[in-house]
Amino acid sequence: MSEPITVVVTGAAGQIAYSLLYMISRGEVFGKQQRINLHLLDIPPMMGVLEGVVMELGDCALPLLNKVVPTSDPAVAFKDAAAAFMVGAMPRKEGMERKDLLSANVKIFKVQGEALDKFARKDVKVLVVGNPANTNAIICSHYAPSIPKENFTAMTRLDQNRAKYQIASKLGLPVDAVKNVIIWGNHSSTQYPDAKHAVVTVNGASKSAWDAIGDAAYLQGDFISTVQKRGAAVISARKMSSAMSAAKAACDHMHDWWNGTPAGEFVSMGVVSDGSYGMPKDIVFSFPVEIRDKKWSIVQGLSIDDFSKGKLDITAKELLEEKDEAMAVCNQD
Repeated sequence: MSEPITVVVTGAAGQIAYSLLYMISRGEVFGKQQRINLHLLDIPPMMGVLEGVVMELGDCALPLLNKVVPTSDPAVAFKDAAAAFMVGAMPRKEGMERKDLLSANVKIFKVQGEALDKFARKDVKVLVVGNPANTNAIICSHYAPSIPKENFTAMTRLDQNRAKYQIASKLGLPVDAVKNVIIWGNHSSTQYPDAKHAVVTVNGASKSAWDAIGDAAYLQGDFISTVQKRGAAVISARKMSSAMSAAKAACDHMHDWWNGTPAGEFVSMGVVSDGSYGMPKDIVFSFPVEIRDKKWSIVQGLSIDDFSKGKLDITAKELLEEKDEAMAVCNQD
């Protein structure tokens, strides 16, 4: 067993964390030999609920779980953090304007960014799950200037997993027969799920998912809208937002960031744009990335047709607007 690493989960008394904490503690993210100190952050009114979660983690008798620290103090939570799952955020409520949501989240991610800056390891891997995830990641990075910008990412893996499942089910294949589906842009209804570069394995042979499905109208229509609206469909059916699938996606994202991507495969992550594919710089934009030695790099040279370019421009415009609104709130401080 290796020395324990400190892993922070914010919003730790919530629905997503309830699934996420078990997966992390079982070794599904950092490996079956890596012991974990779990730091669980939530707001003071949730401390009673969080105590129940701590009891359950103990009752799971998980060999890799070295220590659990429940707290409402960001200074305690982020001390020596090697990885942080930023799940806690202000949810959008009925009648709430986007600027109201951004304003509430700027306050949350300012405090947490400053705590990361002061107390976490400088190589901490920060995954923002709480929405609006892309813009929350920019805010968090803004208030943690001593930590490299590339250490802040936003989760679009849930959208990738959703897209992968849609292709697999359309073709009657297991999901592990589908790879290299891309989510471009924002984790919002403007995201662009792109099957153009996806590959499927059928009867032992690899082929283009686009050719295997053979239905451009579907791939440029219902496929995209189904993935874009999947979160709303889950809420409509379950009366609660995606939790188990979001937790699984957060684990997938951090697992690949920590352990790397297989040769010939890439995954979607919201990362700080360097201008690749003509997208604006310094927004957190979901790109296809490859990961080696815990460092991601944007996959270059993929062909982008006019249809795709139009979709990328729409989601980039929304992200620029969100960033401008969020930074305006930051600048009022």
